[in-house]
Amino acid sequence: MSRKSFPYRAPGGDLKNLDQPGYYPGYSTMGQKKSWDEATRKVVSARVAETPSIRFFSPGKAALLAAIIDRLMPQDDRSESRTIPILPVIDERLYTNALNGFRYEDMPPDREAYRIGLTAIDEMARSRFNAPFVALSVHRQELILKSLHDGKPDPDHLTWKRMPVHRFWALLMEDCVTAYYSHPWAWDEIGFGGPAYPRGYMRLEHGLPEPWEKEEQSYEWNAPVDSLSEIEEQGAPPEHTSPHGHGGSH
Repeated sequence: MSRKSFPYRAPGGDLKNLDQPGYYPGYSTMGQKKSWDEATRKVVSARVAETPSIRFFSPGKAALLAAIIDRLMPQDDRSESRTIPILPVIDERLYTNALNGFRYEDMPPDREAYRIGLTAIDEMARSRFNAPFVALSVHRQELILKSLHDGKPDPDHLTWKRMPVHRFWALLMEDCVTAYYSHPWAWDEIGFGGPAYPRGYMRLEHGLPEPWEKEEQSYEWNAPVDSLSEIEEQGAPPEHTSPHGHGGSH
């Protein structure tokens, strides 16, 4: 089950169920597709129209990775119909055994790295909190993941003696970020103009938008109140409650 943890506008009000998050309301990268060549149009359009089925991960491992992705690349502000499919893209890469062209000598093949890495994360959750990772609160899930990010697994696990935790973390984050920001809906969110070929760009100086781009309309927002970016472990809220007060904005 996906755990929701909503960011919110600085003046108040959750940011959720948005068809288009970000600072460029109304902008559509796909609205520019007539200017692309046929091969580019076909590849990019497929990212919107075709979501790969899950074929590599078992149902249990898929649910676990989905919960991890929800914390690493949260999309709680997006509407369900506009949620970018990260898990299916990673699954497709592993199912087809598509590689980046290199592998560190102290790392197992990517398929094995995911299998043993996911198992370790779930066993860490059970050891520390007596529950599977998918059943933990957002805050407790983040505590497990932050310990990996910091290179100090808490609790420690034998897997990280066999596979460097920082290498696995980099592999996982690279896959998540690549899947997210290769999707046109993410381009809408950041105002990216999409493929430049064959149209090209004209305004290369002073940060000026191209005629087909939109001006940024920024606003202040805060991270969810139960996020580790907002609270320290010592001040973590009890389970099933919401803390009051927050700090910081982006």
